[in-house]
Amino acid sequence: MVLVASLIGLLGGYAAVGFRVLIQYLQQLMWRSPELSSEHFSLLEWLYTLPWYWLVLVPTAGGFLVGLLVYYGAPEAKGHGVPEVMQAVAVAHGRIRARVVAIKALASSICIASGGSVGREGPIVQIGSAIGSSCGQFLGLGPRRMRTLVGCGAAAGIAATFNAPVAGALFAVEVILGDFGVPQFSPIVISSVVATVVSRHFLGDFPAFEIPHYSMHHPAELLAYGVLGLLAGLVAIVFTRSVHSAEGLGERLRIYPPFKTMIGGLLIGLIALRVPEIMGVGYEAMNQALVGENSGLGLLMLLIVAKIIAVSITLGSGGSGGIFAPSLFLGAMLGGAVGVGVQHFFPDSAPAGAYALVGMGALVASTTHAPITAIMILFELTTDYKIILPLMISSIIGTLVMTRLHGDSIYSIKLRGRGIKIRRGQDLNLLRNIKVREVLREDPLTVLPNERLSGMLRRLYRGSETSLYVVDEDGVYHGVVALNALRPILEDAASLSNLLLASDTANVDWPTVTANETLDQVLKILDAGYRDVLPVLDGERLIGVVHLEDVLERYRMELFKNQMVEGLAESMPASDHRQDRHRVGNFLMAEVDVPPTLAGRTIAEMAVRQRYGVNVLLVRTEGVKGEFSSPHQPDADYRASIGDRLVVFGPEASIDRMQDS
Repeated sequence: MVLVASLIGLLGGYAAVGFRVLIQYLQQLMWRSPELSSEHFSLLEWLYTLPWYWLVLVPTAGGFLVGLLVYYGAPEAKGHGVPEVMQAVAVAHGRIRARVVAIKALASSICIASGGSVGREGPIVQIGSAIGSSCGQFLGLGPRRMRTLVGCGAAAGIAATFNAPVAGALFAVEVILGDFGVPQFSPIVISSVVATVVSRHFLGDFPAFEIPHYSMHHPAELLAYGVLGLLAGLVAIVFTRSVHSAEGLGERLRIYPPFKTMIGGLLIGLIALRVPEIMGVGYEAMNQALVGENSGLGLLMLLIVAKIIAVSITLGSGGSGGIFAPSLFLGAMLGGAVGVGVQHFFPDSAPAGAYALVGMGALVASTTHAPITAIMILFELTTDYKIILPLMISSIIGTLVMTRLHGDSIYSIKLRGRGIKIRRGQDLNLLRNIKVREVLREDPLTVLPNERLSGMLRRLYRGSETSLYVVDEDGVYHGVVALNALRPILEDAASLSNLLLASDTANVDWPTVTANETLDQVLKILDAGYRDVLPVLDGERLIGVVHLEDVLERYRMELFKNQMVEGLAESMPASDHRQDRHRVGNFLMAEVDVPPTLAGRTIAEMAVRQRYGVNVLLVRTEGVKGEFSSPHQPDADYRASIGDRLVVFGPEASIDRMQDS
């Protein structure tokens, strides 16, 4: 792992340097500018000298090219990249397609160079993570190590981009993996260091922002920095919701995707006619705020509003780029605005640039829910330790405001929209792909609509069920008679038992589900009404019931399976003999030969869970000399062959039935 982490750091460092050079080359080409590497050249000042139509034409054309690349090359290259990496870690065991490296690099560089209002940090995280994933897939590593290598790639990208090795490592473990364990952290640190060495060799050992050394002039200023943290949390909420809403709106628009990104580029160009500072990464405007050059309160507030709109348009239309730099931009402008206000009332306080610096960290911490990373990255970006106390206060307050009032980070909100809830790098929603039919009980207690109360009570008392389901002769469902609902009338049961009918006591508002709904939806319905059973309908006909205890039992099985498969691939050695069966409660884990009836099919086409109630955990492939490879977790499109062996998990009878098929 040390050697592989070093290799990923090397490749990630070169990728970050190459990505940065590519952006500079394309900017020079598109804007017809002099050498961007010139010490005295300012792209922002150059934009002010260009004719208005050029400011509109370049983003429009760039948007169209980005749309073509993403639509035909790799759809996962759209957006800011980090949620896709988090999803790969939580759901796909760290597997990312290798083509993402090239498509993401080219699409994001065109988007940023042409004026798209996004950053380069998110793309380099996805590029580095794809490099790490590709290395892990090439070596056939298990899920746990695959995720670690994805973290190595993410750390390498951040470290090389910002010249910040500590922040790169912290970003990977705090945001991507959510795991500070030594086995995961050590390779990530190595990868981060190697990538930083590569970056410093080509780009020099300089902080990203050259600013004066600020310090806190008076302890009372902590109150102002606390207010800044509060405002940062509120702006982070507006920013997060704006970007998320724009992305949702963009998904719903039925327009040819390259045309959507082209329209987005056109709108960015029109905004840039008034405020060109919003174009691209925005480092020059941030530097101006950090040294106090952007001192007009009106201008700073305008830049905040314009940047939020511009980033939302860029990402909502399908552009490719990160939100890390826009968060820094918003924080710098917000902090600068607060600093101007403090200076107005307290002239002896710290200059506005100090507040701009702290605001950058507070906004990043709030939007990403990663205060440790934000604090460290600002420290490494500026090499200024004297401002660390205000930075810590503002970052923590901003994060608390964001988490209390909003809950999701700018990364996790996108995943929640896809039904993925992540904690510590793992998908918590284990039931979202399991259908009701898999836990359906097909023999519910039913009664006819005209059955008397006395007969219903006898059936309830004799059995273990607490509900009866009212259906007619054709099986059409009419409601539920729950024992709890009958309790108020049981005192008069003697006089009513021959009068009340099932149809009189049935609850017609009782919620129902279908066999195709997923168990996570069932769990929400059960939890909302404090019930323990739901009728399952096919149209209007009752076909069974689903019990809360069955849903929870299935959840426990899925949880155990996910935890078990983590170490299973690494603990099972390559061997040419069949592994023994292992009993786990009412289930077995066994290694079986691929049945002839399933050979030649993909894992998805086998549908062994639906056919036999069995889960495929791992696959062992037969080599040319008759030896079997180490077990690896297959993708859904893996096509099994005669001679392969499957490591399966399920009831013993189901496994035997699968083997005999």
